Parts: sequence; C-alpha cells; structure tokens
Amino acid sequence: MSRDEIITGIDVGSRSVRVVVGQRIPEREKGSALQVIGVSECPSEGISKGVIKSIEDAVSSISLCLEKAERMAGVPIEHSYISISGAHVISQTSKGVIAVSKADGEIHEEDVDRVIEAAQAVATPPNYEILHVIPKFFTIDSQSGIKDPIGMTGVRLEVEAQIILGLSSQIKNLTKAIYRTGVDIDDLVLGSLAGSESVLTKRQKELGVGLLNMGGATTALVVFEEGEVLHSAVLAVGSDHITADIAIGLRTSFDVAEQIKILYGCALPEEIDKDEKISLKEFTQEDVNYSRRQIASIIEARLEEIYEMVDRELRKINRSGLLPAGIVLSGGGAKLKGSLEVAKRKFRLPATIGYPELATSIEKLNDPAYAVAVGLVLWGNRVADSSGGGKSTFRFSAVEGVKEKIKDWIRSLIP
Repeated sequence: MSRDEIITGIDVGSRSVRVVVGQRIPEREKGSALQVIGVSECPSEGISKGVIKSIEDAVSSISLCLEKAERMAGVPIEHSYISISGAHVISQTSKGVIAVSKADGEIHEEDVDRVIEAAQAVATPPNYEILHVIPKFFTIDSQSGIKDPIGMTGVRLEVEAQIILGLSSQIKNLTKAIYRTGVDIDDLVLGSLAGSESVLTKRQKELGVGLLNMGGATTALVVFEEGEVLHSAVLAVGSDHITADIAIGLRTSFDVAEQIKILYGCALPEEIDKDEKISLKEFTQEDVNYSRRQIASIIEARLEEIYEMVDRELRKINRSGLLPAGIVLSGGGAKLKGSLEVAKRKFRLPATIGYPELATSIEKLNDPAYAVAVGLVLWGNRVADSSGGGKSTFRFSAVEGVKEKIKDWIRSLIP
C-alpha cells in the first residue's frame, strides 16, 4: 500500500485524542472514494483548553491512540493531518492587490498565487503564525464578487481573504509533540474548518450557516456564507464547564459530576418532574438525593451562557439570527440532551446536530464527537484530489513555510 493511499486525521482535543485512518480507493469519474480502515480514541493527558501543557504526557496519549489505530488498520501511520484549536487562534480579514502580469491582461494561476501572497503580507501580531489564508472573493478592476478569476481579463486583481492565525509557541509545541510520536505532519488544520468538511453540505455553506463545535474545554465557531468562510472564533469554554458547575452545585467530585451529566444531564428543566430525584449513592458512598430539575437548571444556565458568547461573535459580523441554514452543533458537547432546543431558542435560528458524512460500516463514527477527526481525513482527500492534476482550487493552507521552519528548529534540538 503506497504512502499516498493512506490519509490519517488526528484530532488532539482537551478531553480525548481521536484518530481516523482512511484509505483512498481510485474512482474513474470523480477523484477517489474513501474507506475508513482504522478508528481509535484515548483520553488526552497534558492538553488543556486546546493547548499543550505537558509535551511528555501529550506524546504518550497520542502514541497510544496511534498504536490502537494502527492495529485496527493493519498499516503503519507515517503521516497525518492534525487539528489545532484553542483560544489563542484568531482570525482577521485582509486584502491583497496586484497588477496582472501578462500583456494581454489574462489572469493565470500565478497571478492568483501572487495576490493571495499579497493578502498574507498583513501586519501579523507578534509571536503569531499564519495557519490558513482563505480567499472570500476576488475583484477584477471594478467587478467584485468573483469566485474564480483564472482565465478572465483585467488590469488590477484584488482579493479579500480571511487570515487565521495561531500563537507560534502553541503551534511549535503541538508540532513537536506530533513529531516525537514518529509521525510526519501533512498539515495543521483549524478544528472547526476540518469539522465543516464532514458535517456541512455545500448548500448549507452557500445559504449561510454556523458550525458550533463544542469540545471539553473549548467551543469553536465557523460561519460560512456564499460557500466561503465569513468568520471563525475559538472560545475558552466547553462542556467541562457544565460538569464543573454540577460538581460545585452538588458538592461532589468532577468525575461523579461528569457521570451524572452523561446519564441524567438535560438542559430543559421544564420537561423534568419536580419530584424526580438522583441519588449520589449510585456513584459514591454518600446517600444524598438531589432534584434532577435543579441539575437541569444548572446545565441550562451554563449552556445559555456559552450560546450567548457565540451569539456575541455572530453580532460582530451582523449575522445574529440571520443565518438561513441555521446552526449545526458538533463535538461531544452536542450530545447533551436538550442542547438543540436551547440553541434554537437562544440563536433564534433552526438548529441541527451534525453527524459526520462518510460512508462507513464503523458504527463508532456516527457520532458528532468524531466530526473533526473524520473532517481531517476528508480534507486530506480533497487536497490529494486537487493536487493530482489540473488546477488546484484548494487554497486553504498557508502553513507549509511554518512547517519547514519548525522541522528545522526540531532537527537543531536533536543531538
């Protein structure tokens, strides 16, 4: 099996590390079909709020997860697409302008590359690296809103792009942890962008949709409109904050609160009988009863607060209550009972739960928590299809230079 046939996605989360291994099966008509041959999940250590806190612990968690995936797939994992998240990830809009180089004014791929490079030359904040440059639209002379300018004629070419940046130290720490497991990095991909590959349809992206990926310690938002990324943000709150609130409210441990959340958690107190009780004896030695409705009120309050923070991000781009395809929830936090109803009420929009769209017989993958890991594999498949011949329309990543710098830096550390 050749190196290019295997595509692996590693979703490095605060709560879990998930690995999905896909095999490309060439099809005559449309690129390659994907078949999932390996899946694994392990608790993550040394990772908090999407950032590496201990490289040793993170390497151990990722290595264990890779070993399990390799055993299931029956092939060694040599290279992979890696998710990156955390509140350090920021985004900004940038513009690039160039003069068309050819005398006849026809725009070629080199012109598009040059104008995207010009958009990259923004004033990057200190200690930040560019992760993605995502063109929103092009303008030729005074005609704007152009999706693909190649082959058109003009004198002046402009682009408006979304630039996604991450803190250099965090990028280096994550990259170092992955390299120490013996795996090469194909690309670093923003988790919410990867998730959009697996749970959003092309039509949703055209109409206008918000994808909300609720992890353990972070909640990531990415908004699409007319098929392009309009806005992205990562908030330092997640489903672990709900667990912490339950632990404080019931005066119990975090682990017991997590079990209560999974088994009895609901964000709709009005739907629970006021006399229904939960006994802590089921989880600990304590014989104490608590009202299930009271626990639901705690969950609802924190969930509403998280959604309010997300709605604040939507207000920044004037899209609060104005996304025709609504909000799609993914990540482990989306499985909480009642989260959908609270989302509909809080965002004043239609809301659905996003399940990864990938033809597979592996039941485990039919889970919103696997949205990012599956999305990374689909992302890799798209990159492989676009680079396999013809014009590449896949211009998302700008991390190649960063990757080479980090590789050189790590090599310099190895005696």
